[in-house]
Amino acid sequence: MKRIAALALPLLLAACGLQPMYAGGGSGAVAQGLAAIDVAAIEGKAGWLVRNALVDQLGVAADQGVAPRYRLDVRLDDRLEGFALLSDDTIGRERRTLRARYQLVDIASGEIVLDASAGSDAGIDVVSSEYATIAAEQSALENLARDVASRIVTSVSLELRANGAEDR
Repeated sequence: MKRIAALALPLLLAACGLQPMYAGGGSGAVAQGLAAIDVAAIEGKAGWLVRNALVDQLGVAADQGVAPRYRLDVRLDDRLEGFALLSDDTIGRERRTLRARYQLVDIASGEIVLDASAGSDAGIDVVSSEYATIAAEQSALENLARDVASRIVTSVSLELRANGAEDR
């Protein structure tokens, strides 16, 4: 009975409509689409971090000798706010928020394929050591940049998969 259930499980999963995102591996439609994205320069230190994370996660076309089909334009809003006032009127906690508004543009037609936003935030303890607080702020920014880039890549992948299904 267990063997029959084990054999039937893949058929049931196929029937429910689940499909692997990266079917075909590096030669699949989504992976090829991601590799054909040129990431435009993004302003500021946060922009540099997000762009590098995007380039790492996308497997950019320039590295593979492929002409880019899409351009990814990203605008960031990086905020550091203090809150949690202590009894001596000093800030005890900060919140760093990184928001991205991005557009995936088809280079050939100039059409905006995807217009969306992504964001993430982190809490930071403000301690008596100024150096430790600054280091925590920088670490938070690096982590937020990777997280926002990952959210952008996931959203773009879903859009490319949906467009790939329409093209078939």
